[in-house]
Amino acid sequence: MSSRYALMFGVAAAMASMTPCLAGPCSRQIDETQAQFDAKLETAAAAGPTGQQTTSATMHRQPTPQSLAAAEAKLGDISPETIQAIDDALARARKADQAGDKTGCEKALAEAKKALGK
Repeated sequence: MSSRYALMFGVAAAMASMTPCLAGPCSRQIDETQAQFDAKLETAAAAGPTGQQTTSATMHRQPTPQSLAAAEAKLGDISPETIQAIDDALARARKADQAGDKTGCEKALAEAKKALGK
């Protein structure tokens, strides 16, 4: 019987030590806006001119949203200022979201969407 109690105590202690992962007040909207930004980058990449293949492209790495943004800025499809404005606004939204500041998060998301043309 004592091993059963020890097991139950161990399980209870493990569960109590876990911190819950709670989403902030506008986590879903941040994810949606990030997805819109990524889609805009991919659309610009598909529609615009092609650039020279770099040595990074031959290293079997998948492109990231950041690398796509840098490439599109370099080709002139999306201005570096627009990319920076969206990145900055999303970073402020994430910070406000983590702090539970719904108003600050929504304001930053509105700025990101404005820069996206939404």
